[in-house]
Amino acid sequence: QVQLVESGGGSGQAGGSLRLSCAASGYTSSRYSMAWFRQAPGKAREGVACIDRDGDTVYADSVKGRFTISQDTVKNTLYLQMNSLKPEDTAIYYCAADLQRSVCILSSQLYTAWGQGTQVTVSS
Repeated sequence: QVQLVESGGGSGQAGGSLRLSCAASGYTSSRYSMAWFRQAPGKAREGVACIDRDGDTVYADSVKGRFTISQDTVKNTLYLQMNSLKPEDTAIYYCAADLQRSVCILSSQLYTAWGQGTQVTVSS
């Protein structure tokens, strides 16, 4: 049974940093693409960043240069390092796994396993 559990959310100040973690179990995360999505109140879920099995990454324009996605293949854990936070980064952040493809594509319809989400709130 595939399970994804996020942690590390919370509150931060604009300009600050937070790191999210996503522990995967039930499969080997490094064999597939994994991603972070987020959903702000009243807005559609949007892709933030993804990483494929070769370590290649894709970022949304809104987070390029500020966020870094990475994974620890030994711990089977996905990370999102968020720096230079902005109030518009406030959202529920979800990690997700695409269990069919090894190529990273930031489209939520392709991801079949999802975590429960973790709240990130950034104040100005």
